[in-house]
Amino acid sequence: MKKIIVLHTGGTISMKEDKNTGTVAPDLDHPLYEMLPSLATSANIEDEVVFHLPSPHMTPSHMLTLGQRIHERLATEQIDGIVITHGTDTLEETAYFLDLYLQTRKPIIVTGAMRSSNEIGSDGLYNLLTSVRVACSDEAQDKGVLVVMNDEIHSAKNVTKTSTSNVATFQSPQYGPIGIVTKTGIMFHHTLTSHESYPIQHIQKRVTLIKTYAGMDSETVEAIRHTKPDGLVIEALGQGNVPPQIVEPLKKLIEDRIPVVLVSRCYQGIAQDVYSYEGGGRKLKEMGVVFSNGLTGPKARIKLMIALEMTQNPSELVHIFA
Repeated sequence: MKKIIVLHTGGTISMKEDKNTGTVAPDLDHPLYEMLPSLATSANIEDEVVFHLPSPHMTPSHMLTLGQRIHERLATEQIDGIVITHGTDTLEETAYFLDLYLQTRKPIIVTGAMRSSNEIGSDGLYNLLTSVRVACSDEAQDKGVLVVMNDEIHSAKNVTKTSTSNVATFQSPQYGPIGIVTKTGIMFHHTLTSHESYPIQHIQKRVTLIKTYAGMDSETVEAIRHTKPDGLVIEALGQGNVPPQIVEPLKKLIEDRIPVVLVSRCYQGIAQDVYSYEGGGRKLKEMGVVFSNGLTGPKARIKLMIALEMTQNPSELVHIFA
């Protein structure tokens, strides 16, 4: 049987519901820790608790520590795959960070739960067992980091949380899952065309994320500029346009050599430099704004933080986000 390492980081999958108040909070002990090895029959499994954090407490520094721990275990042990349990609120960000950071062909699976371990219909243990099955699949190799939830397999780059509470919350808008899990097997029906990785040693850059809206004034962007961030990601309107009032402060950021990366606030499609009016995408691109190819705002922020550890050259950033 294959050897699979399960790394726990916290989240709802490690929490319990208070039956008196209905609130959910971390349990003193992870309810699934050391339970899985006795239940799983498809692999030899070892557990390790790396963190015990609600996912809103997760930071890029935690993500780097987790990635380094994965590299350590892969370098020192004969491991066939790794499964990570994580809270769902920031699961897609950690999964994408690891996808950009890790350098391995072996299956790396991230999973979680929408219902705590003692709620009726709890999905945590099932998602975990399913993730182990995917990690054991030879076809899961060379596909980057995968997110396995609710019998679906998603790529870390495209998956996002779409519902606050539904167990089918994780979807890949526009692209769909790259595979499914059935009672009898693991089936992949999409193949990723490319993969990139960045062997950073630190994650210290401060990148801000803001969303545009109708009537947005210049004060918000000016205030961000005065904090002197290392970078800014802006969720623009439509295909990549912003209210004209913020064009000048964005220009000042670029003149200050602070990179500005643009994504669309729409959940489908990609930002493009189509419109040439004031605030339109063509004008922004000519000004030096970097257009990201289909990433969400949170993921573009993660990628810019990583990219800035490698380079601050504008042309290289354009290539990285192409």
